[in-house]
Order: sequence, then structure tokens, then C-alpha cells
Amino acid sequence: MNLDRNAALPEAQSLQRPIARLLRPLVRLLVRSGITFPMICELLRELYVNVAEYDFALPAKEQTDSRVSLLTGIHRKEVRRLRGAGAPVTVVPSGLSRTSAILACWLGSPRFTDAAGAPLVLPRTAEGEAPSFEALVASVTKDVRPRAVLDEWLDRKLVALDGDNGVTLLETALVPRSGDEQALYYFGRNLHDHIAAATANVTSAQAPFLERAVHYDGLSEDLARKLEGQSRALAGAALQSANREAFAACQADAGGDWRWSFGVYVYAEPVARPAAQEDEA
Repeated sequence: MNLDRNAALPEAQSLQRPIARLLRPLVRLLVRSGITFPMICELLRELYVNVAEYDFALPAKEQTDSRVSLLTGIHRKEVRRLRGAGAPVTVVPSGLSRTSAILACWLGSPRFTDAAGAPLVLPRTAEGEAPSFEALVASVTKDVRPRAVLDEWLDRKLVALDGDNGVTLLETALVPRSGDEQALYYFGRNLHDHIAAATANVTSAQAPFLERAVHYDGLSEDLARKLEGQSRALAGAALQSANREAFAACQADAGGDWRWSFGVYVYAEPVARPAAQEDEA
């Protein structure tokens, strides 16, 4: 972890309130899912040791149990037990990786989109270089038969058959199903990247990442829902545009060990007014 030494780092006490706020929805999820306080404490203990061991190691010096204990406040005996165990790492499921790559191609390649950039309705097969679902899958992977991918996607309602031969990409293909492996993977990945960007911005002299939001309070429910719908459309268009740019650029890129994410979020909720305001109303 490389912190900007010229930045004024937030004091521990000043971080408590914003951290409590960002953790509240996560704690709500943990309680609903049956993850108890002792369980999350054990996970945090392992994460603290792992982060101190690898992200705060001094150059050209071996990280010691004593230093990890000093950084984390965890007893050296526990540090010794946990060091080297490795924090939980989310590996991209093979099926998800394949699905994401095929969807990115369908949404980003000029071969499989129309003049406006919308995904074409693809025939299952076609002659020569004509676009088809079979050609789409084959352009990404040769390890799985296109028919197997089609059957899986029909079952998951990612696509629908248009007539006897056409395959239409459904909007639901872009939204993971609640609670499934894909949704949980992106739950961890997207929140990690958002928090990582925000953390970099408050620990650097100059904010290195774009991390902004438009927000209004005191709205009626009708207006809040209308703005939510409009922002969904804007966000979807921005994501598809970014995907087309990235897909085209990746075709000529030599590759390396960097990764990039561009994300958006939309949220709305009712807010309870303080009792004093309710009395005045």
C-alpha cells in the first residue's frame, strides 16, 4: 500500500463516524445472513495481520511478528498463528469470466453491434464472416460449444430466441441475479474498487481517482423514483460507451499487469425526519 507521504492522513478519531456509516449496510447484511460478531472478528483479525504483513512491509527488511503486532494491536502469539495464512481472495469463477468476456464482445465489437452501438439480434449460425451467436462465442473461447453457452444463457434468461433462429440479448444479462455466484462476486469486486478509490483520494495530497456523486435530499417519493429511472438510463449508456472504447483499445494493447474499472451506482431511500421537524409539520 503506497500512501502519499505529503498528504495529511485523517486522524483515527475523525474516521470513526464515516466508517460507521459505510459499515452499517454491511453489518445489516451480515446479521441477516447469520454471520455473527465473533465470526466477523476472526475474519478481521486475519485481514489485519495480512494487510500489515504485506502492505506495510519496509523496503529490504523482513517483516517481523513484533512489527505486525505493533501495527495491528494483535498479540504476537495470534500474529504468529495467522501470518502466511493469506486473506480470503475472491477468484473469478470460470463461468463468470467466460460470460463477461462474451457479453463485453457482444456489446463492444462493431461486428456484433449496429450503427448506434446496440447489440445485434444474432442468428444462431451464419455463413462466412457474417455475425452469429456461434461466431460470437468462438471469438472469445474455443473451449465451450456455442450451443452449450446458448442453453445456459436461455436457462438464466440472459437471452431470448427471436423467431426460429435469432438470439436477442436481454437487459437482465447485465444485472446479476440476487444472491447468485455472479452477484456475490461483483458485490465484493465493485465495493472493493469504490472504497479503494475513495481511500486513495483521502490519503493523497491530490485525489488520483474520480469518485463523485450527485445527491439531493428532501424529495417526494415520485420525484426520487423518477430521478432513479432517469439516472439508470444515463448510467447504462455511460457503461456501454466505456465498454466499446475499452474493447476497441484492448485489441491493440500489448497487455500487462494493470487492471481498470469504471463503475456507477444509483441509490434512493426514504429518510426519517427528526422528531422536532415532524412536530413543526
